[in-house]
Amino acid sequence: MTTNNEPTALLPFVPSGSDFAKSRELFRELGFVELWENGGCVGFRCGGARFILQDFDQPAFASNFMIRIDVPDVDAWWAEATAKQLPEKFSGLRMNPPQDFPWGREVHFIDLAGVCWHVGRS
Repeated sequence: MTTNNEPTALLPFVPSGSDFAKSRELFRELGFVELWENGGCVGFRCGGARFILQDFDQPAFASNFMIRIDVPDVDAWWAEATAKQLPEKFSGLRMNPPQDFPWGREVHFIDLAGVCWHVGRS
């Protein structure tokens, strides 16, 4: 590729699971802002992280899909997320505290569709 046409971003389409409205609510609670909505898709952004939530329920796909978000401070992200008591508000949400891996420190959470999100240090 020429330098003029190199990609500038990656925007994954993320399945919502069976309850599109509840998934939208979860990502808003996590600090994402809805930018637009059209035909069963919603564009979300938080800082430089963007994705498209799709009204799509395919558990086999979702349970094999992983996404990583980079943040400046994983422990601070964890503290903010746990203060919101999200697992109590969103049945099915699973959150694991920060853990050290060979590639760095990460928080993992499984969203309502079954997608595994990795929150790591940028």
